[in-house]
Amino acid sequence: MLKSSWAVTELDFFDNKVAEIAKGVKPSARGELEIIDVIQDYLVRGSLEVEKFGRGFSWLDTGTPQSLLQATTFVQTIEERQGLSICCPEEIALHMSFIDRAQFTSLAQAMSASEYGRYLARIVDENKAS
Repeated sequence: MLKSSWAVTELDFFDNKVAEIAKGVKPSARGELEIIDVIQDYLVRGSLEVEKFGRGFSWLDTGTPQSLLQATTFVQTIEERQGLSICCPEEIALHMSFIDRAQFTSLAQAMSASEYGRYLARIVDENKAS
């Protein structure tokens, strides 16, 4: 097996064969079913597709209390300094044309009492100007 310096950050999308593949996975030495065993099966079958993320992507390990705190601080810093929300589903849906401006505006109005809703309202206002 070839070794790589890449890290698998695991944003996984599987086809409908995954359930059958997962049935054949045996527990690891830790007694857990490992997703890497499913991925390995796709690799052996020649049907694994991998995409290397470019600039602007970050991998944040949150497996320990300390790493969770570090990830939280990182996200907070980026959001506060840039004034943008990381992973705002409504904003992504708008930019990907999954929803239109009227639907986005309606969502923002429905959440207007919260800080998150005010963020959405700001996006609405910024889009009016453009």
